Amino acid sequence: MTHTYPFLFSIPHAGTVIPEELQESVLLDTNAIEYYSDPGSRSLFHFPRRAAASIDTRISRLFVDLNRPPYHLPPRFADGVVKVSAVDGRPIYREGMLPDMARIQRLMMTHYFPYHAEIDRLIHDHRIGLAIDCHCMLAMGVAGQKDAGEVRPHICLGNHGDANGYARTGTLTTCPAAWIQALAESFRKTFPRYTDIRMNNPYSGGFISLSHYWHTGIPWIQLEINRSFFEKNGSGPDTGIQLDKIQIREVQKKIWKSLTDFWDHTHGPQE
Repeated sequence: MTHTYPFLFSIPHAGTVIPEELQESVLLDTNAIEYYSDPGSRSLFHFPRRAAASIDTRISRLFVDLNRPPYHLPPRFADGVVKVSAVDGRPIYREGMLPDMARIQRLMMTHYFPYHAEIDRLIHDHRIGLAIDCHCMLAMGVAGQKDAGEVRPHICLGNHGDANGYARTGTLTTCPAAWIQALAESFRKTFPRYTDIRMNNPYSGGFISLSHYWHTGIPWIQLEINRSFFEKNGSGPDTGIQLDKIQIREVQKKIWKSLTDFWDHTHGPQE
C-alpha cells in the first residue's frame, strides 16, 4: 500500500507559456524562454498519490513570477513579479512594449493571486504538515547575482535563516532549525556522492514560503536542485534545455527518499 505523506509541493517556475495578451510584445524565442524558466522541476517534483497535494503553473516565470512579492513591479524591480529582463540581463520585451500597469494588473488577477489562493486552499483541505517550494538552479551564478561566477551547491535548502538554519537577527524562519538540519542530513545520506549540500546559500527562500508560513504557520522549506544533475551539455538560451529523462527519474527517487526518510525519522512512519 502506498502511503500518502502530508506534503504540499509548490512548483512555481515550471511553466514555459507566454500569456496570450503578451504574445506580440515578447522578444525572446521559445528556446530562451525554456532555458530561463524551470521546466525540469515539473518532472522532478511530480509525486502523484504519494504526496497530499501539489500545484504548478503553465505560465513562465519571465512573465509572472509567483515567487516575488506582488508589489515588486517594473521598471523599479527588473527581476520582480513581472520582469524586465532575464537573469543574465537579456531583455524580455521588444523596445517600448513592456506591459503597462493595467496589463500587469490583469496578469496578476489571472495568474498570480489565484496561485496563492490555491496554496491556501490546499493547506486547509489536506492538513499539510510540510510545504516545499520546488526549484532547480543554474550550475553557476551569473553576472549580477551575489554568487556570480561561483559553482553552486548540488542541493540548497532554504528556510530564510542562516547557514545552519537558525533565524538571523530581525528575521523569521519558515521552519525550525532542527528540521532543516535533519533534512539536509537526509539528503547527504541519499546523495552520498554529492557532498555540497547547503542551507540558505545561495538561496534562502522567496515570497511563497515566507508569506504562506507567515499567515498559516505551516512549515515551509525552499528546495533547490542543481540543474547539472539532469541537463545535458549544450543547454543554453540559444538551444533550450536538453533534459536527461533517465537522470531526472533517478534524482526524483532520491528526492522522495530524502523527504520521506526525514519525515519518518522526525514524525514516525506513516500508517
